[in-house]
Amino acid sequence: MGVRLELETLAARAVGTASRAAGRGGGTTLPGKLLWKLDPGAVDELAAELSSGVALVSATNGKTTTTAMAARILGGGQRLAWNSAGANLLSGLASALVAARGADLGLFEVDEAALPEAIARTRPRVVSLANLFRDQLDRYGELEILAERWRAAVKTLPPDATLVVNADDPVVGDLAEGRDRVLRFGLDDPRHARPALQHAADSKYCLRCGAPYEYAAAYVGHLGDYRCPSCGHARPPLDVVARDVELVGLTGSRFTLHGPEGEVVVELSLPGLYNVYNAAAASSLAFALGASPAEVRSGLEDFSAAFGRFERIATGTKTIIVLLIKNPAAANEALRTLETGVPPVLVVALNDAIADGRDVSWIWDVDFEPLLPHVERVVASGDRAAELGLRLVYGGLPEDRLEIVPGLEEALDRGLGLVEAGTDLVVLPTYTAMLALRDVLTRRRLVKPYWEGGPA
Repeated sequence: MGVRLELETLAARAVGTASRAAGRGGGTTLPGKLLWKLDPGAVDELAAELSSGVALVSATNGKTTTTAMAARILGGGQRLAWNSAGANLLSGLASALVAARGADLGLFEVDEAALPEAIARTRPRVVSLANLFRDQLDRYGELEILAERWRAAVKTLPPDATLVVNADDPVVGDLAEGRDRVLRFGLDDPRHARPALQHAADSKYCLRCGAPYEYAAAYVGHLGDYRCPSCGHARPPLDVVARDVELVGLTGSRFTLHGPEGEVVVELSLPGLYNVYNAAAASSLAFALGASPAEVRSGLEDFSAAFGRFERIATGTKTIIVLLIKNPAAANEALRTLETGVPPVLVVALNDAIADGRDVSWIWDVDFEPLLPHVERVVASGDRAAELGLRLVYGGLPEDRLEIVPGLEEALDRGLGLVEAGTDLVVLPTYTAMLALRDVLTRRRLVKPYWEGGPA
């Protein structure tokens, strides 16, 4: 590292330290913003100095969990530069590079819209792309716009870079066409398929001819085993496959992972098919970087949860379970997981900050209906609590089972007051509501600040 870059990173690092000391945040973005102002090319230089290169992870849903899983698999034998707090714009990547002195490998989750620039600046060894769902339409536009940006960005990858794609997503899987260094992952267990595509599913139509896809198995949203009856475009053969999936309510899951070098049985402490997808994505990225099946299994089985993504937080004799919901696909899978053991009380929090998306009409595409008849009480909270409450009533929740409590801390306390000792309170917040909730739990010393991770 040259003297100029050394001085710049020292200055940026000092800003991060000051931010944490002043209680103004975790220093997850500010150092990167400063470095960007001082030297726009510094990210490129810092990334180039990583001896094991850079791996990027992007997706609409699951990128934080996938990256955290990959970090657990890969972090045993090398030092990582990793944006563990989820700051996934270029400023977050820059901050992670500044903080990780002497790192070997850069492992970064990347915002969908920031992916093209991240590829251009970090020149990654591996890029993992897991899914594209409708999300924050006011910010991103329809997913076809993002897909075209991703397609253009992937074309800039050098031939020796490995592209990891979820082949169960027609749009994402197609990005690997024509590339030599590719790993395609997916699920193969029709027992867990939905009987048909959900009404809010994306990517229903053939990329080649526009005819509706037919699904032998639809797992999560539009992810599954698809084929066009008109032109024959279909899911390609899978290199990494999760089979024999067993879902154990809110406890976890078990599956057999088949990879290029053999198979392992994985016991995962996270529930739901969507977390099996996250594990398959993380495993594929790790395989691309040389991890063995045994290392993959060990890392996945040691993993608990990324912050706000199925965290279990003890408070006295009760437990708070936090499941992030951010768009129809994420919310539907969270609710689907809860159907195996419906909790008596739910706190659902809907915000409309920029990071959530100003347009909250997506809640009408969430399938609340199967769950609502079985819930004893729902506390609706957040900036748009009233709209959320209206949606729940239209979904069949009797009004006498609904409480509108806009303040998140008050809603949390109300929910805790409604559940009995020894039971769980399930909280479903959107992104900024989840961060606000964690601030409350941090003040109560129940969790560490999200940039530190772990229980208090």
